[in-house]
Amino acid sequence: MNSSLKKSLKRFLHFGPAIAIGIIKCVTLTTLYINSMWWPPNRSVGGMIHQMVFLVLSALSAFNYVMGTICGPGFLPLKWEPKDKRAKKMLQFCDICKGYKAPRSHHCRKCERCVMKMDHHCPWLNTCVGWNNHAYFTSFLAFSVLGCIQSTIILSASIYRGIHYSWYIYTNQLHLATVQFGMASLSLCIFSLGLSVGVVIAVGMLLFFQVRAIMRNRTGIEDWILEKANYRYEGSGQKFEFPYDLGTWENIKQVADPSCAPIGDGIHWKVRSGCNQYTLTIEQLAQKEEKRARTRTYSIQRAATGSWVPIFSQGCKVSMFIPCTDEPRIKLEIGDIVKVTRWKAHWLFGEKVQGAKQKKDTNGLNEKEKLETIKNVRIRGWFPRKCAVELVNPDSDDEHEHFTAKKTN
Repeated sequence: MNSSLKKSLKRFLHFGPAIAIGIIKCVTLTTLYINSMWWPPNRSVGGMIHQMVFLVLSALSAFNYVMGTICGPGFLPLKWEPKDKRAKKMLQFCDICKGYKAPRSHHCRKCERCVMKMDHHCPWLNTCVGWNNHAYFTSFLAFSVLGCIQSTIILSASIYRGIHYSWYIYTNQLHLATVQFGMASLSLCIFSLGLSVGVVIAVGMLLFFQVRAIMRNRTGIEDWILEKANYRYEGSGQKFEFPYDLGTWENIKQVADPSCAPIGDGIHWKVRSGCNQYTLTIEQLAQKEEKRARTRTYSIQRAATGSWVPIFSQGCKVSMFIPCTDEPRIKLEIGDIVKVTRWKAHWLFGEKVQGAKQKKDTNGLNEKEKLETIKNVRIRGWFPRKCAVELVNPDSDDEHEHFTAKKTN
């Protein structure tokens, strides 16, 4: 077994896949058991077809889930560079992977690699959704929703018949008195029904967003980039042209394939007329430049614990308005300096400025140790706004004489 397959199989050793597989097995086995009473497949052709349809949907859900996890999103090779050296100035550089980010690629801090056409990191797959497994992931969502709709119908109807079992016997409607529950089977049926309804609602919403993304040929990250681009061009009389929107049918063909095999090589993409391979990456660089220009420097006046819900250290108000994102929260000490790039009413996002003592020399370290050192040096994330004050003149030589702080509470 090669190392890449071993690494793929290790993804299942995580709470996300364990929960997902547990839900699939629980709903499947319970539904098959209950359906054997509600519409016995051995008594009618309709019952047999009904059961087979559910088995096929369940099997396809499990198959696409496993394939989406094993195949992974597709990672850029470490230290990747474009063949055309002139293109380097139009691409972002990844300090962790020590290479350039290809168009539509982004670094995932959880996978610790640059992902091709990254959409998002999925905790249930324990990997990202990207170029290589987008079709498997979407198919898994579709078959899961269809299977759970059928399961919801079976379990709901069975509960109804089970509750009225005595009534059917009393009124001599024996053909309807097919479902008889014990306490354990009734509890399991209600629990599985709750799981099925939950999947239909939650996964159904995710499926809707994925289908919409495929029809637009935009990932979740690219939606955010496009939104910022439109804001940048607002009032200028110009409009940013998203390069990968080829029309609905062409967009679908960029992902949809009967075999769920990925289209293309994950690096080069079809673009619309008037755009090129680097239209979006150039816009990203411009947005990064503006981001650096609006960066503000803050000094930590009150320690931040790094807690996601700091109710004991920061109070209820801060805890009630936490950022709706899976980005990290960082631990800060009094006197730390942070370069802030994003603001919310009660939270700030920035990168901790490392002093000379905190920066580590990577000479003599192997590649893995170097990557780990770089990750540890760059500390970025959210922290409570009330912990910091803005430094109005952070570039002054004599900070004790010239730094003036502006309260931001």
